Amino acid sequence: MTQKRGPRRRDRHGRGLRGPLAPSHVPIARSRSERFDDLVLDAVDRLRPQWDRQLSAVEFAVEDVPPLSELDDGPGLGPDPIPLGRAQAAKGPDPASVVVYRRPLEARARDRDALGALVHDTVVEQVATLLGVSPETVDPGYDDRR
Repeated sequence: MTQKRGPRRRDRHGRGLRGPLAPSHVPIARSRSERFDDLVLDAVDRLRPQWDRQLSAVEFAVEDVPPLSELDDGPGLGPDPIPLGRAQAAKGPDPASVVVYRRPLEARARDRDALGALVHDTVVEQVATLLGVSPETVDPGYDDRR
């Protein structure tokens, strides 16, 4: 009769448990959503020197996908039925906000550099909508990237 062994363990050779693949202080250790948050913060920081007073009361947020209520449906579909972000003016006690949608932007970018440029353009467009000015006013280099 064969002897029943205990459950198989990953640590077959007595070397101990494996550690993390990368130390926590290197960029590869950050998750995709954390890296995306950094891109949004970088885009906002690039606008702060000129627009700090106007942006001081604006909250910036990242959501994975737009809510169903924001998705277009039916025969009147525009060229881009999935929004990349939204801007909301202040309402009562709620401050003004800019929300950037991570998954639609990641799906449109071919690499990290293109994603950074797309995130920056989206933040510029949403800030322009919120302030009631053109994107070229918010960021003079906006039209050059188009």
